[in-house]
Amino acid sequence: MEYILWYFLIVNLIGLFIMYSDKQRARQKQWRIKEATIWWTASIGGSLGCYFGMIWFRHKTKHRSFKIGLPVLGSIQVVGVVSFYLRLFS
Repeated sequence: MEYILWYFLIVNLIGLFIMYSDKQRARQKQWRIKEATIWWTASIGGSLGCYFGMIWFRHKTKHRSFKIGLPVLGSIQVVGVVSFYLRLFS
């Protein structure tokens, strides 16, 4: 079952990298990563990585959907994973 934890670690690192990469591209006025890609990554488990990337790199912080949506999605995912593990090991 540690595969699930590895999955969430990797997908959150990808989310963090996506936010970093998009911020760098925005600064250099290059081709940008679509918001749909960021949301897709967040929805498959990378919401905390995307959220911390938003905070650390000050990226997408003016977008209400990201400011509110990522923490809500992250909370749901954390509760889901924790409850899954509690049911599995109790």
